[in-house]
Amino acid sequence: MNDHTVHLDDIVRRLDDLPSLPVVVMELLTSIDQEDVDISVLAKKVSHDQALTAKTLRLANCSTYGLQVKVTTIQQAITFLGFQTTRNLITAAAITGCFAQGTCKGFDHKAFWRHSIATAVCARVLARRMRFNQDYAFTAGLLHDIGRLVLVTVDADAYARVIAKASEDDIELLAAERAVMGVDHVAASVILAEHWKFSDTIRLALAHHHDPATAGAGFLATIIHVANAIVHALDIVGDANEAVPPLSPVAWKAMGLSEEAYVHVFRETEVQFDEIAASLMA
Repeated sequence: MNDHTVHLDDIVRRLDDLPSLPVVVMELLTSIDQEDVDISVLAKKVSHDQALTAKTLRLANCSTYGLQVKVTTIQQAITFLGFQTTRNLITAAAITGCFAQGTCKGFDHKAFWRHSIATAVCARVLARRMRFNQDYAFTAGLLHDIGRLVLVTVDADAYARVIAKASEDDIELLAAERAVMGVDHVAASVILAEHWKFSDTIRLALAHHHDPATAGAGFLATIIHVANAIVHALDIVGDANEAVPPLSPVAWKAMGLSEEAYVHVFRETEVQFDEIAASLMA
């Protein structure tokens, strides 16, 4: 038995050690399927958190969202972008700011978020082409590796050994996580998604983005899987040590996009990434 083994029960037990999302964000997440949400009340609540509001509005004003006017309040953002998109932006603004930069040797917090944001951007571009919900795609892309932050929070020393083992043995992070800690970031992501009350659609995508051909995985897992591979292949983050994960031929085929379409996806992802990353990481 490895002295660094972490059981799923350990993560569940230590959920209180993990960051909490602002109460208003939890309300936004739990109200995802409700029709009778009082938007003005939620907008007012978000406005009380000035840092979250500023970050959300910076994101809303990115050229990606195509606004002809500059929005200066959450209520305006909801009016021009719609409730679902604004909720998505508030959630993204909250999530990227709630994990403290830890002291895990070899773990680059900034590179982690840059990769996550790039995957979110690419997933949104792909979703638009597939006529799939772009907000779900962006959120799932942003969160696809969030379990890595959970494992770092639970045992930073063990995760430093994971990173070292992946590099030394030239193996995937998932395999290194299982070898060193006995649990991988996919399982940790799903636990956090449940704790943070994400929808079943998002949870399924997080659970299966490494194995999207699994029965019942859902199409969002395929989008995230392909977006993750594209971002690694384009090396948007510029991390020389990052290995390109194996690409599922089933997922690639399921997208049904032409070579020309992919060239456009690559270009759009690269163009949108800098502005959105600057907004979320400022």
